[in-house]
Amino acid sequence: MIPPLAASVLVALLTTLSSPVSFGQERPDPAKLIAAQKAAMAPLAFMDGVWRGTAWTILPSGEKHTVTQTERVGPFLDGAVKVIEGRGYDANGEVTFNAFGTISFDANTHAYTLHAHAQGNVGDFVLKPTADGFTWEIPAGPMTIRYTATVKNGEWKEVGDRIMADNKPVRFFEMTLTRVGDTNWPAAGAIGPK
Repeated sequence: MIPPLAASVLVALLTTLSSPVSFGQERPDPAKLIAAQKAAMAPLAFMDGVWRGTAWTILPSGEKHTVTQTERVGPFLDGAVKVIEGRGYDANGEVTFNAFGTISFDANTHAYTLHAHAQGNVGDFVLKPTADGFTWEIPAGPMTIRYTATVKNGEWKEVGDRIMADNKPVRFFEMTLTRVGDTNWPAAGAIGPK
């Protein structure tokens, strides 16, 4: 058994030796990485703002459940990351759905990732920008859940389909939102140095 202090020193040494700098490679320039992230996120600026409308989903019981859906979306880390919160309200005004996500771009792999939290679940999903929106997918065993969003002229329409090989897609979700304003979320309220 390795004593805790020796184990800590060993981990620190291995981490240092395995870093790219130790092999004579230069560390990537953070300014260049951030600039690439900001440039990649700029085409998604159409999402920024506050949105409200109607959404429906088909429950496991087969019942169609309709809510008033809201989304607030804004840039963070000086535009290198996009932050999203979605809320669904029932007819009594109570929150029945709440989700939080971030969209980021990896300058090394040139891939977008949606990191999402919803209904007790968390995951990382590939997001692909399109000419007028985006798509993202959730692998779910033999099926894929694909969300397709179209955002134009102040309207955000998003649909969700269950896709299985050799079968037609089954639509289980749809939302249509209207942009109702700007937001300074999530950057507002940062804690200053004094």
